[in-house]
Amino acid sequence: MEINMYLDKYKAVRYNFFRWRYELNVVYKLSLALAFACLTGLLAQLRFYLPGTPVPVTGQVFGVLFAGVILGTWGGVSQCMYLGIGAAGIPWFAGLNSGFGYIAGPTGGYLIGFVIASFFIGYMVDRYIRSRSFLPMFAIMLFSTFALIYVPGLIQLYLWMGASVGFWELLTMAVLPFIAADVIKAAIAAGIASGITPKNAYGKELDI
Repeated sequence: MEINMYLDKYKAVRYNFFRWRYELNVVYKLSLALAFACLTGLLAQLRFYLPGTPVPVTGQVFGVLFAGVILGTWGGVSQCMYLGIGAAGIPWFAGLNSGFGYIAGPTGGYLIGFVIASFFIGYMVDRYIRSRSFLPMFAIMLFSTFALIYVPGLIQLYLWMGASVGFWELLTMAVLPFIAADVIKAAIAAGIASGITPKNAYGKELDI
């Protein structure tokens, strides 16, 4: 019975943590979105390059994934802020870069993918309660990473290189070296997300 009591408390804390999505006004939500934009910018500075590719491994994907989980569709707003403020001159892209020139560069497509992915994750988490369990969340994270972030990233990288590389060469340069790390990132993000998100709809009795 004591275990059930602790489980009920845990569910209540998890549930109440997300009530702000429905109760806070726009000003507070914009402030939280800005906070996650700053977090993404901070994580972007954790980067290193692999041989033979202009695309770095960075920590900012975690900021993108968790923005969608924590903020819902406002996570997409946070990534719009990240792009917009960075384009305006705040040096918080990877390597303390900024400006439209960086967005137009080899990794700019991934930045656009961040916005799409965060909106998608936020929509799925808000709209579908069953998506908050580990396996559905893991699938969402994988799809967001490899489809919504990689595809626009690859398209822009291909155009930036003057369409001078073949499809396999592009994959070898910008996808294959990162698969293992991104699967691990998706699994970690899904595990944390499934642990902190409520498994019930707002305004209903707490249930599993």
